Amino acid sequence: MLGGLVPLLAAPGTAQAASGCSGRPAKTVAFSTGELRVYKTRAHACAVTVAKKPGKRRTMSVTLQARGGRAVSDKGSYTRMAGPVTVNALNRCVRATGAIGGKSVSTGWILC
Repeated sequence: MLGGLVPLLAAPGTAQAASGCSGRPAKTVAFSTGELRVYKTRAHACAVTVAKKPGKRRTMSVTLQARGGRAVSDKGSYTRMAGPVTVNALNRCVRATGAIGGKSVSTGWILC
């Protein structure tokens, strides 16, 4: 019986692994070296920065802040994606910033 459930349990994790965030896509901002993606659930916001051309290790970062809260960030040398970072965003605006190499993008205050 358990063997039959394993494929059903594995499917949602596979879809989530593609972005690293759960929730519905709320905003995507493209820039020359990649994309900043913001996702929203009822109570949380999540963000990732995804490289346009994965493979080469380079400096990437993603920062997410709820209005009135501290910014949460992930910065390092990655090949494909920085993040995910998550903040509590129930009835709060958020702003996100993503960077790859020397290029960056910001959303301003969104999801208000």
